[in-house]
Amino acid sequence: MVADMGDGETDVQGGPVRHIPVLLQEVLTALEPASDETIVDGTFGAGGYTAAILEAGADVVAFDRDPDAIAAGAAMVEASGGKLKLIHARFSELLDHVAEASLDGVVLDIGVSSMQIDEAERGFSFMRDGPLDMRMGQSGVSAADVVNRAKPSDMTRIFGILGEERHAGRISRAIEAERQKAPFETTRQLAGLIEKVSPRRPQDKIHPATRVFQALRTYVNDELGELARTLFAAERALKPGGRLVVVSFHSLEDRIVKRFFQDRAGKASGSRHLPMVAERQSTFTLIGKQPVTAGEAECEANPRSRSAKLRAGSRTGAPAGKADADILPVPNLAALAALGG
Repeated sequence: MVADMGDGETDVQGGPVRHIPVLLQEVLTALEPASDETIVDGTFGAGGYTAAILEAGADVVAFDRDPDAIAAGAAMVEASGGKLKLIHARFSELLDHVAEASLDGVVLDIGVSSMQIDEAERGFSFMRDGPLDMRMGQSGVSAADVVNRAKPSDMTRIFGILGEERHAGRISRAIEAERQKAPFETTRQLAGLIEKVSPRRPQDKIHPATRVFQALRTYVNDELGELARTLFAAERALKPGGRLVVVSFHSLEDRIVKRFFQDRAGKASGSRHLPMVAERQSTFTLIGKQPVTAGEAECEANPRSRSAKLRAGSRTGAPAGKADADILPVPNLAALAALGG
């Protein structure tokens, strides 16, 4: 299953969507922000979660890798009276800016923001023609670099694994043939080719380019690796009783969050035929029934919430576990590292 990208003019990947914080009340219920607390909003975006946390009385340290989001948040920082600190950095770098065991909460809304989608020049949308970019931080390898320079076999892996695109091989071969004539430069150029190679069927609810665009965006921004690193960092940054709340939008993200909480809230166990394994202390206890999903009213008002899943945990007093990415289902797609050169 991929993120629900919607259809028509409310397509999260391609159409205009007014920024509405997803699962806001559910996030606040799990996070329990209060006066004299410090909460990290790892995905500031348009400041929806941050504004609600500030209103509850807590201080906020917010992160965003997008310089446009940082600039747009300056007015909120000014109005906060010193209660909001806005940092231009990836959320995985939070321990470079906060001390270990110092936070009362961390909230993450994983994925692209509606503001980025609405700006054609950022290249996230195939409904609005713009440069084939997709870089949240506006630096590094772009989506155009991938489709113009990557081997077809590597593109097939990216589209198939990160986008769960069943026609990944066919699309990759078509891209290779087309780029021999002219490089891909715009979103509509790529989307148009995908429509020809894999035309939309009447029963399809999403545009045929949706999964490829999702895969490119996820790869270009190393979204799954960033998520994994941030979960381990948040574990170290939270004080006992601190809450970690994560909202994800497609199955690859949710699997990582689910596996992290399972590992950190579970107990080590061994086979009855083998020597007893020492019990490992849990570093999180799960908060409520999981995952939490949006109700019918929110899905109607905000299409982006349809695929959202919230998982949350409360930090115990046990020492943080080892930051071992092997325990999480993060695909190894390092083959295109040379594109950065």
